[in-house]
Amino acid sequence: MIEIDPQDLAHRYAAQWTEPDAAARRTTIERLWAEDGTHVLQPPVEIREIAAGLGFRHPTLEARGHDAIEIRVARSYEEFVAKQGITFRARPDAVRLDDLIRFGWEAVSVETGEVVGGGSEIVVLDGEGRIRTDYMFPGS
Repeated sequence: MIEIDPQDLAHRYAAQWTEPDAAARRTTIERLWAEDGTHVLQPPVEIREIAAGLGFRHPTLEARGHDAIEIRVARSYEEFVAKQGITFRARPDAVRLDDLIRFGWEAVSVETGEVVGGGSEIVVLDGEGRIRTDYMFPGS
């Protein structure tokens, strides 16, 4: 098992979402994620309620591979960082257990410094220490 500092990974993970330069963001994604890595997002409550009404018990949103993850991260950057003036930071709570790392993150107003949201991640690492699967739980 490759040595990975879980808090360092959490910081690098949070930084990808706030990187303004598209080329640098892509490089970060390629270094952080396995080529076939998967980002799995627990959808917002509104989407879960609509899905439940349609008979879907556990809806998830997924982005697989560097290209799809890049699109996901870029759209998040455009919506939250560029438009809303939010930055993301890792909480100082990252822990590792075998090939899993769990950590929390915060969404912070750049203007006021106020924490306006957050969530938690559980990431599964591959043999090279890159993210194979990321389970994101916003609001937790």
